[in-house]
Amino acid sequence: MKYFKHLFIAIGGLLIVSCKQINTSAKTEDTSNEKPNIIFIMSDDHAYQAISAYDKTLINTPNIDRIADEGMLFTNATVTNSICAPSRAVILTGKHSHINGKIDNLSKFDTANVTFPQILQKAGYQTAMFGKLHFGNNPKGFDEFKILPGQGDYYNPRFITQKGDTIIEGYVTDITTDLTLDWMKNRRDPNKPFMLMYLHKAPHRAWLPSEKYYKEYTQKTFPLPETLFDDYKTRGTAAKTAEMGILKHMSLINDTKLTPQTVKELGIQEWSRLGESLGTMNEEQRASWDAVYGPINEDFKKRYPTMNDSTLTVWKYQRYLQDYLGTIASVDDNVGRVLDYLDDENLANNTIVVYTSDQGFYLGEHGWFDKRFMYNESFKTPLLIKWPNKIKPGITEDEMVQNLDFAQTFLEVAGVTAPNDMQGESLVPLLEGKKALWDRDAVYYHYYEYPAEHAVKRHYGIATKDYKIIHFYYDVDEWELYDRKKDPKEVNNVIDDPEYATVVAEMKQKLKETRIKYKDSEALDKKYIESYNK
Repeated sequence: MKYFKHLFIAIGGLLIVSCKQINTSAKTEDTSNEKPNIIFIMSDDHAYQAISAYDKTLINTPNIDRIADEGMLFTNATVTNSICAPSRAVILTGKHSHINGKIDNLSKFDTANVTFPQILQKAGYQTAMFGKLHFGNNPKGFDEFKILPGQGDYYNPRFITQKGDTIIEGYVTDITTDLTLDWMKNRRDPNKPFMLMYLHKAPHRAWLPSEKYYKEYTQKTFPLPETLFDDYKTRGTAAKTAEMGILKHMSLINDTKLTPQTVKELGIQEWSRLGESLGTMNEEQRASWDAVYGPINEDFKKRYPTMNDSTLTVWKYQRYLQDYLGTIASVDDNVGRVLDYLDDENLANNTIVVYTSDQGFYLGEHGWFDKRFMYNESFKTPLLIKWPNKIKPGITEDEMVQNLDFAQTFLEVAGVTAPNDMQGESLVPLLEGKKALWDRDAVYYHYYEYPAEHAVKRHYGIATKDYKIIHFYYDVDEWELYDRKKDPKEVNNVIDDPEYATVVAEMKQKLKETRIKYKDSEALDKKYIESYNK
């Protein structure tokens, strides 16, 4: 492919593979006493609802599902802070945002933080990263990296390497996988175990599918979520004032791909970044795009004069899911390429493969897109792990786990002692079926980026398998409680229901104890508010 002319050193995604040179014609060898390879695959904003192992309603993802079929599917995996860069900082450091300092997308990541790749590299692992890191241009602990600057581009993206920047022609999901496979085939040291981070930009906004999938998915229609027209009747100020509604806040240009000319002709006032998103396309790519999206524009012109709020919401929802899910279809194809390589090269048996997202995402639930809230669709993240000979295939696990746990898990897998200041818990006991060794009954969450885009208020809380309590603060002081078993869609805030008075008291006390456990406090809340407002 053309991009190999520019390839200096492999960089980018989240992946981990093999540690031993194996003759492909030979039988798989016994690797039970060798340190396993680690492949960490992470997408950006991939909702668990958009993986068929979790829910077959919207899309079929046979390759991602293979990881669950051959390993373990977590149904209660969550994040500590549902926004891109902070989530990645938590994963790398094994520490909550208030400890590692990366509380939001705006604050700088303190490079004095020690990350698990640094520890693994020091312990003899070969390490590589390819794809989207989101922050920092020189990630520590990697022998090679090729990463997108910031959010990166879907078409003909620029990559940062250890030898300078380079532009690679093609579609970003394919390219990230090409880089990953090239590293495994040509620069992986067969005498070392490796840790590979294979990190996808997709399906992050503005959801630009590849040519194959925008041609297919723009022809699809998807079922409406039950809470698409949620009125937030029992919810507090935060849900009612957030700016992530499909009707009011989803851009016709940037998000549904109407052209500025179409919007202007219809008398709609709207600012957009679509030109930036499509601006990296070459002439041939843009012509193919326009051939599909041009008719969508013409159809909307005919429909718009008779639309009301309800029909416009449904139209925008369908356009949103067509593009969002189209980008995921490419991710699934490419995950399959990596899994096939591991199988073909007899590397699978000694490689732990993780698939996850940096957080969940709203696909029309509560009328929203985006993330940030501690409500379920944002808080919950997909997590699928396979580890042959360790994990019994096809297992579902409902224990409360978090992205906070990855660092210590990978260190234990590698036989390395984790630093005492890491705050997660290794998932290895769960992976090995030793649930008696797992005693966590609640997870902690804290979101900081406010006032900011989408206007989701600052809040923190805890969740158990049964309940979730949330405290919104800064310019409000409001509490919410949800019965996760009776109200899984979280439409009934029962904080003031007398029947839940005992539960409220118990959950508030548990939240107080959890804040102390993780060294969070009102003093830190104030500190981060003051630093944010400077």
